[in-house]
Amino acid sequence: MTKNTHFNWLNALRMGLIGGVVALLISLVGMVEEFSQRDIIAGVITMGQTLLFIAILMAGYFAAGRAAGQPGLNSLPSGALAGLVTAGILAVLVVIIPLLNLRAILPNASPALIRILTFLQESLVVGIFYLLGAGAMIGAAGGLINILPAGIRRAVILALFWVGLLGLLQELLRVTLTNMPQVGAVLSWMFGSRGLSVPGAIAVFVAVAGGNYLWASQGDKVQDRIRAQPPATHRAMRWGSIVVAIAVVLYLPRVLGPYLSDVTNSVGLFILMGLGLNIVVGFAGLLDLGYVAFFAIGAYVMGVLTSSAIGQNAGQIVFGPQLSFWQALPIAVGVSVLFGIILGIPVLKMRGDYLAIVTLGFGEIIRILALSDFLKPYIGGSQGIVEVGEGQIGPVIFNTPQTLYYLIVAGCLLALFISRRLRDSRPGRAWKAMREDEDVAQAMGINLVATKLLAFGTGAAFSGLSGAIFASKIGSIYPHSFSLLISINVLSLIIVGGMGSLPGVFVGALVLVGLPELLREFSEYRLLMYGALLIVMMLTRPEGFWPEATHKREFHEAAASEVAPESAPAS
Repeated sequence: MTKNTHFNWLNALRMGLIGGVVALLISLVGMVEEFSQRDIIAGVITMGQTLLFIAILMAGYFAAGRAAGQPGLNSLPSGALAGLVTAGILAVLVVIIPLLNLRAILPNASPALIRILTFLQESLVVGIFYLLGAGAMIGAAGGLINILPAGIRRAVILALFWVGLLGLLQELLRVTLTNMPQVGAVLSWMFGSRGLSVPGAIAVFVAVAGGNYLWASQGDKVQDRIRAQPPATHRAMRWGSIVVAIAVVLYLPRVLGPYLSDVTNSVGLFILMGLGLNIVVGFAGLLDLGYVAFFAIGAYVMGVLTSSAIGQNAGQIVFGPQLSFWQALPIAVGVSVLFGIILGIPVLKMRGDYLAIVTLGFGEIIRILALSDFLKPYIGGSQGIVEVGEGQIGPVIFNTPQTLYYLIVAGCLLALFISRRLRDSRPGRAWKAMREDEDVAQAMGINLVATKLLAFGTGAAFSGLSGAIFASKIGSIYPHSFSLLISINVLSLIIVGGMGSLPGVFVGALVLVGLPELLREFSEYRLLMYGALLIVMMLTRPEGFWPEATHKREFHEAAASEVAPESAPAS
């Protein structure tokens, strides 16, 4: 059979139209103009332009991937055409904004957007030619990346990602590392006034791409040499790694400073909740959309038991034993476990969507009760609880971001240890069997009642622990802190990281909680970025960024079974 060398312009046009729609969306919702306040490479490319270039690059990449014929023969023209079409749609937008007075309908269709799209050119015609030329070249670059060998392609994509990330976070990096004079010269060389310098960007690209490519080509040999070492060497390396990790964890708050330590604390609280929900959803397969209820219960129990604002004149609640933080902590966790079991009993026979709806209702019931006047004398109602107690060990009081860091890290390590031990135990195997098929699991002798209640109770314990630490961290509790969005965020982070994966919880929390916290000025686009990230992940890595081995194998087997009938030879 001869290869088809005919240029598939229709496919390139289709990819270009899709890229154009994406570019239009991010332009007209205001992301391009808002994000242009930051440079990725100082004086060369802004973050807003980067968003547009990514849309064009992806259009060229996918157009080249679907180009017919010999790789390289039609891939570059397909990518260039797709990029040209994407840029052409933006050029049409540039023309019609002043003609049709689009700003009266779309406020973000502003003169500033036109200047960004035309590369700050005074002449509109010259700016449009710049736009079309840039679109064709970037689309061709996407096609070129597509036809590169897999190892080089992966190294190039990873290097571009790190250049963008370091350019985006350059202000935080400069502020964080200013306390380290030994890196001052390196910082001034690597970063410009508003982003990475050109030499710094080149250095980061070369270092990341070269390191990734070398590891991909030589990593197996290095691992084989490590495996060939005697057991004593393995033990020494393992203990050495543990010592280094402990030293880094203990010293990290001094490097991060108060602000980044507070961001790390927020990520840690979501990791703690994520480890709990990962047991319920990832291990046991029980979709829980009311998980924030246990977070709220832990926080309110901690608040009621430790608040010093008691009585009509001092605070909003009429009773409180004023226990210490450590006395109230096990009670808060125990009450959360009790409510987890209470929720689990009536939903034992429910599965799937019905279970999700019931748990969602439970979360809303807890939130409404917290707001109600009926319980206001006891938990503060809409005015909440203030003067929540703080943890203390000797002279150390956990009342600053840098001291709370250690408390949250200890909670995360405890939850990680318990989750890991449970995953490989009899209950963990029972959860996974129930996740795959409840009827088969029951036929094999698994007690579904005890297994489900154990999953709900364990997940509620971690969420209650996170809520108790959160109450002490904030010092006050208000019902609006426990909305449905918390449950959605925790569920999203375990999906992004990888359902059932313990490392995936950490990755998902860093991506969905840490990065938006660092980009707080762009918080209005957080949900849009959530949705886009989930769509991209479902298309490219449906098993998650760091998936569990079982889920990864299942997804790849499903993909192989879909491809096999198409690739089977005709009889």
